[in-house]
Amino acid sequence: MADYDVSSELQLRYVLLFEAAPREMRRLRQEVVGLLERWELMPLVEEVQLVVTELATNVLHHVGLGAAATLILELRGGRFRVEVHDQSYAIPLATEAGCGAECGRGLHLIAALVAEWGTLLTSSGKAVWCELALPGYQFTSGVRRANDVLQTYQERRGRPLLFAVKAPTGLAQPAVELIADLLHWAAARGCDPDDLLDQAVVRYEGEAA
Repeated sequence: MADYDVSSELQLRYVLLFEAAPREMRRLRQEVVGLLERWELMPLVEEVQLVVTELATNVLHHVGLGAAATLILELRGGRFRVEVHDQSYAIPLATEAGCGAECGRGLHLIAALVAEWGTLLTSSGKAVWCELALPGYQFTSGVRRANDVLQTYQERRGRPLLFAVKAPTGLAQPAVELIADLLHWAAARGCDPDDLLDQAVVRYEGEAA
């Protein structure tokens, strides 16, 4: 695993709309895996999957089947934050659950896994949030450089970076546009775009190994 330095200003944010339904749970877990792989935070995948599933299940049980909800995942400083927003103002409580209880255990489980958790009221309902600590992780210099370049590129194009309803559109498209522009720039200066791509892949594979 790469070393991480999340003590600085690096911030990553991901937003996904979903529906409170059993069929959505698998999709949410898959989205978590893909996102944490891109952010190089795979050691957190089991905890984040579990937290996301529990929070989404709470919406299903306490707000209702088919309720609209929003998942927000955010990396900021030394914390990984998970938020689930719904349209109910009812605040969940971590009540005592008996041995045979089918409900009431989710918040206790979350509290045992995370550094902090809580709820907040919003203009349209509430958000249940929790934060996991990131002890000793450091982002590679390559990830940091890419984030900085993309941030500048998107600001100049008038669009925010790393904020999207769906990750492939929100995260991949700006990178593709930037790479294409760089290839045009290189070709205009007499360089071979294919050769540059080959060199970049070789370098990436070498650093990732």
